[in-house]
Amino acid sequence: MSKWSDQLIGKVTLKACQRLSRSDLGDGAAGLSAPSREASSVTDTRHGIRRPTVADIQAGGFSTPWDAPMVPSFPFSFRNCEILTLYWRTDPEAMAFLLPPPLEPLGDVVCVHIYRMNDTDWLGPYSEANVMFGARLPGKIEGAYSPYLVLSSDIGVAHGREVHGQPKKLGEPALDVRGDLIVGQVRRNGIDVIVGTTPYKQAPAGANDLKPYFDFATNLNLKAIDHIDGRPAIRQLTSRRLADVTVHEAWRGPCTVELRANAQLPVFRLPVLEMLEGFFWRADFNLVPGDVVHDYLEKA
Repeated sequence: MSKWSDQLIGKVTLKACQRLSRSDLGDGAAGLSAPSREASSVTDTRHGIRRPTVADIQAGGFSTPWDAPMVPSFPFSFRNCEILTLYWRTDPEAMAFLLPPPLEPLGDVVCVHIYRMNDTDWLGPYSEANVMFGARLPGKIEGAYSPYLVLSSDIGVAHGREVHGQPKKLGEPALDVRGDLIVGQVRRNGIDVIVGTTPYKQAPAGANDLKPYFDFATNLNLKAIDHIDGRPAIRQLTSRRLADVTVHEAWRGPCTVELRANAQLPVFRLPVLEMLEGFFWRADFNLVPGDVVHDYLEKA
């Protein structure tokens, strides 16, 4: 670029700056060097939400991102849930192998609940599958341990893992009525890991009939969370019990259960030795806080 061009550009730029200084900035030009106190302050409320305090962060039920939290706090309600519950007999040694000590297996029966959650606080409609079998913590509690859970909801997965310690993974449970047959499927990685059926509403059942082998309303889980530096932060056995359960209808009948091998959802480790019975039921219930029944890190 020539010397004449440099001089011309310099003059034009200088005049433009002078015009901007005189006409656009006026007496407030000095404000550019120091933002106003009002502009630099942090307000407590924006966009209809309140900025959390340290006490909020320390309180129970806090979740991130704090301005659009992922995990709901207790309690929250499930309404008009449709559930297919299938029971089968398995190898008791297979059950014992999957249980973390000091839990012990009860009996030799496994069940899977395949849920169509139609109306759930916070989560909305989604589907879930919970594989369970009877277990106890000697001298403390009996219930049902969950070695595998699959959900279509990322919120449900996060809540189950972070709060309960449930071993939840994303997948595609499905519950359908095909003519005179109720069909439940649990799909992950493109594989139908569980396929189960029962006849459509042939024999009525009562609410007390739904748990003939073990009390699945009390759920036992192994909760494991590490600190960021890799040290164990939480190693617990937790217990939660469904509250305010209202069964609107229930039906029972024979069932079929098929398992397909999947290394990331290995329900096949609880082989089907005998198919027992199935239930189709519709219910409302609430999820409420549970208990820590064993702490592996607690010093004696």
